[in-house]
Amino acid sequence: MQDFAGKIAVVTGGGTGMGRELVVQLAAAGAHVSMCDVSEPNMAETAQLAQAAAPASDIRISTHTADVSDEAAMLVFRDEALAAHDSDHINLLFNNAGLSGGGSLFTDTREAWERCFDVCFHGVRYGTLSFLDALVASDEGHIVNTSSVNGFWASIGNDRPHTAYSAAKFAVKGFTEALMTDLAVNAPHVKASVVMPGHIGTSIVQNSMDFGLRNLTDEERELAKVADQLFHDMAPMTAAQAATVILDGVRAGKWRILVGDDAHRLDEAVRANPEGAYDANFGDVLFAELRAATDQLTALEAD
Repeated sequence: MQDFAGKIAVVTGGGTGMGRELVVQLAAAGAHVSMCDVSEPNMAETAQLAQAAAPASDIRISTHTADVSDEAAMLVFRDEALAAHDSDHINLLFNNAGLSGGGSLFTDTREAWERCFDVCFHGVRYGTLSFLDALVASDEGHIVNTSSVNGFWASIGNDRPHTAYSAAKFAVKGFTEALMTDLAVNAPHVKASVVMPGHIGTSIVQNSMDFGLRNLTDEERELAKVADQLFHDMAPMTAAQAATVILDGVRAGKWRILVGDDAHRLDEAVRANPEGAYDANFGDVLFAELRAATDQLTALEAD
């Protein structure tokens, strides 16, 4: 799918970060876009940016409030999105929404663990199931599922557990790779890609605190803002740059889209030495820029 003009795209988690930039860049390429998110104000800002970027006033941008971990809500989102475009089909599905949390089976609650896993994996699954018939009804379709470098390396350092997010992102990677064969057999005009970003300048830290399970105190909210700003500012790649890489990968027909030099370096390092991937200090050089931000977040989660 080298040209997005006139295509109908769906993006989950479109309120901020890579989701927002995907919506804006798709609109700029002439695609009609429906997005979902749990924050209506964030989506409204995205829609304004997308409409301004669109090459014509008749490009349709619609916003829909939905929690991707709720299958019933995703089915409502599907019906609303199709109605917004007066269509029985879509062409592009970006299962992008995600959050962090539930790092440890020992020190985090089961609710926090399951919240992270449900959004990061079941959100991808429910998005795919909800829109599958609409994709099959198109003349060409593409499913783009966001995993992570934590989908092939389950660590952010050997001193900090990262179990829920890593398990979910491994599941997204495996689900997408298996889905490619399922599509080839049953709907060969629909393709699938898995996206594995490294450290991207998004608001995932803030969103994880705002839309996870916790009711934040004023002090915790301020600490979350600090951690989020550090994570954003230290990122070697912006969300806009990441969205460009993803869309270029879709245009090129890539099924495996690594995003960022750090993602490429880590992929090479893990492949070169899989037995040593969890040795002490394996990722220190590759992810040194993350230490300050994750230290802040770890301190916050420990309070």
